[in-house]
Amino acid sequence: MRFEGTENYVATQDLKVAVNAAITLERPLLVKGEPGTGKTILAHEIANAIKAPLITWHIKSTTKAQMGLYEYDAVSRLRDSQLGEQKVHDIKNYIIKGKLWEAFTADQRPVLLIDEVDKADIEFPNDLLLELDRMEFYVYETRETVKAVQRPIVVITSNNEKELPDAFLRRCFFHYIRFPERETMLEIVDVHYPGVQKDLVREALNIFYDIRETPGLKKKPSTSELLDWLKLLMAEDLPAETLRSKDPSKLIPPLHGALLKNEQDVHLFERLAFLARREGRG
Repeated sequence: MRFEGTENYVATQDLKVAVNAAITLERPLLVKGEPGTGKTILAHEIANAIKAPLITWHIKSTTKAQMGLYEYDAVSRLRDSQLGEQKVHDIKNYIIKGKLWEAFTADQRPVLLIDEVDKADIEFPNDLLLELDRMEFYVYETRETVKAVQRPIVVITSNNEKELPDAFLRRCFFHYIRFPERETMLEIVDVHYPGVQKDLVREALNIFYDIRETPGLKKKPSTSELLDWLKLLMAEDLPAETLRSKDPSKLIPPLHGALLKNEQDVHLFERLAFLARREGRG
């Protein structure tokens, strides 16, 4: 069982090594990187590549670790008892299985994605240490222990919004997805738009990487935003010459709303264009 990338996902050699190392060690793969670098979709592609079911647990600021194990619906049980329902006598009817329970008892070894773990409370990762280590947990209401039939392949993503505890990090195999270099980005574009004009891609990438390197930029455009921008350029049938303009007063690219996602960055390019026009008149 080895991951070698897929037709729809360009995986660098070091990413392939990281995925396969985590599978061999049977440790969670902790993936960090800029938003839009393909962290979440990686789990989907691992599942596709090895023909495994995917179980996804999207983490929010209000998510608690217990939710991944199970929840006891006491409110529904109370209501049913007031209505005289017979099922109220079996507490199992009110145990809601979480994503870890689902992964532990899956018929086939699944890929479990714990997405954006850093969105939750700082204690969230520590609260999952024992369960991810031993691959089991105890259900107090039914006095049963749920054990993993087979260890799921666990992929955990983080956007670096907060530091993760050392004890949690020790139990993971870590990989940082670096932002794609131009050669890798060309491969990614070719996967998504195999028939796109090479001249258009070349000029679009020039502008894209120039924007990312602009000092003072609040949010650098990501890979997914580049793909959106290229889709718009193709839909509008804009020629490469439109992007090739050397006029310094036209620093803001066409359809820039796909790349610049806040007013501060738009104002930054407007100021740069204004300064360029003033220097040109001088």
